[in-house]
Amino acid sequence: MSFLLSNPLLIAVTVLCVITIVLLIITIMMNIKLRKFLIDKDGDNIGDSLEFASENIKDLQAFKAELESYLTTVESRLKKSVQAVHTVRFNPFKGAGEGGNQSFATAFLSEDGDGVIVSSIYSRDHVSIFSKPVKKHSSEYELSGEEKEALAKAKEKLK
Repeated sequence: MSFLLSNPLLIAVTVLCVITIVLLIITIMMNIKLRKFLIDKDGDNIGDSLEFASENIKDLQAFKAELESYLTTVESRLKKSVQAVHTVRFNPFKGAGEGGNQSFATAFLSEDGDGVIVSSIYSRDHVSIFSKPVKKHSSEYELSGEEKEALAKAKEKLK
């Protein structure tokens, strides 16, 4: 044992072997970590991985722009669609005993207050149906009390 410790060449070789083994272990560990960092399955260098990531980012940006355009179109169409509906049933012939509560006035409004009021007056002999356009929560045609009520209640639902 004293021979091993007294020979400086043997000590140097042993120290170098230990350092080489430690460096080899560190290199293997770094290589494993680098493989986890590299994106592509056969990514051999960081440049390929960065190029792959850059292409994905460009694809995502294109998709985002397309989605924003689509959502803008959908939102503008949605504002024009029917957002509020209210129906008022009534008896137009209260004193005569005809009709019952079969008559109605229904307001259909968009978010901007545009739409239509559909009214129906029912009697035993016939049914009359009326339609009046609505712009900005009002109509250029005279509205009955029931039609005004239906319009007001539909407007409340928009708030």
